[in-house]
Amino acid sequence: MKHSEFWLRMEEHLGVSYARVWADTQAIAALQSRTVHEALSAGELPKTVWRAVHDHLGLPARER
Repeated sequence: MKHSEFWLRMEEHLGVSYARVWADTQAIAALQSRTVHEALSAGELPKTVWRAVHDHLGLPARER
């Protein structure tokens, strides 16, 4: 997954305006209690981060 696809998915589920705010403020246990931006900046793959977001938000399996 490319970063651009990751952000499209984030915007689809959280809205264009809120996705980036959420990514800056929401710490996710599966990402070692880091935010999305912290995890991506640390080199985590977008696919790995998306799976953590997906699980955290409780999205349907088809959205994985």
